[in-house]
Amino acid sequence: MWMCITADVGEKRNRGRPSGRPFACGSARGARQGGMRPTPRLWLIDSARTLALLGMAAFHLVFDLQMFGFVPPGTAVTGFFYYHARIVAGSFLFLAGMGLWLAHGQGIRWPAFWRRWGMIVLAAALVSLATRIAMPDYWIFFGILHSIAAASLLGLMFLRLPGMVNLALGLVVIWAAWPLPALLEWQAPALRFLGLTTLPTYTMDFEPLVPWFGPFLAGMGIARLITPALPRLAQIAPARLGWLAWPGRHSLAVYLIHQPVLISLVWLASQFLR
Repeated sequence: MWMCITADVGEKRNRGRPSGRPFACGSARGARQGGMRPTPRLWLIDSARTLALLGMAAFHLVFDLQMFGFVPPGTAVTGFFYYHARIVAGSFLFLAGMGLWLAHGQGIRWPAFWRRWGMIVLAAALVSLATRIAMPDYWIFFGILHSIAAASLLGLMFLRLPGMVNLALGLVVIWAAWPLPALLEWQAPALRFLGLTTLPTYTMDFEPLVPWFGPFLAGMGIARLITPALPRLAQIAPARLGWLAWPGRHSLAVYLIHQPVLISLVWLASQFLR
């Protein structure tokens, strides 16, 4: 979700032939470290991430409205919004998996990887700390950012696998969320991040590795399968829709900022309307 996604168009594309070099991620400095030129981002991927951010903001708005009594209790966790939240979370992890492959699939650029991974871990720690203080009974100990950080580390072991294999493994991990918890019953609190417990977990956001590592692996697989088409995809950037990619290019900042803004607006509304 937070991995930078770029495409190498290179000098060969300018002569009418797609470049066969790896797809890079990051600044010019990061590109020089990896021996690659800085490259443009994929508008399609950034725009997809923007749409996922909009879906996330919509869910959080409903959650905030529920918390302040504007909508009935349980609205955010039942019916349409139950599935909505899972589709949005899955899309973020899927895009994060795509980002890992596009940035490092043809050679891990360790400085860039650790820099971005450290940002995700720091953001996850801030979310845990803030929710621990504000809502100690439901604090977030393994939410979407924690899941992306863990999946990014685990994903390094799968970079060399064929795309179809990672796609199949991703589907298996998603499917395993149904039988495995009942079979294994790993109930220890320290192992809850694995998703193999049958006990209820009281937290505001919980994306354990089973099943959420599944969409991440699937994203890695799809990214590898479409790699030959990426030079052409990099050319898709509608001038009138360039703004649509902007939030997706700053997704981590948007994630951290949007909920405090939303909850403040809902609180203000509650003061004026009641």
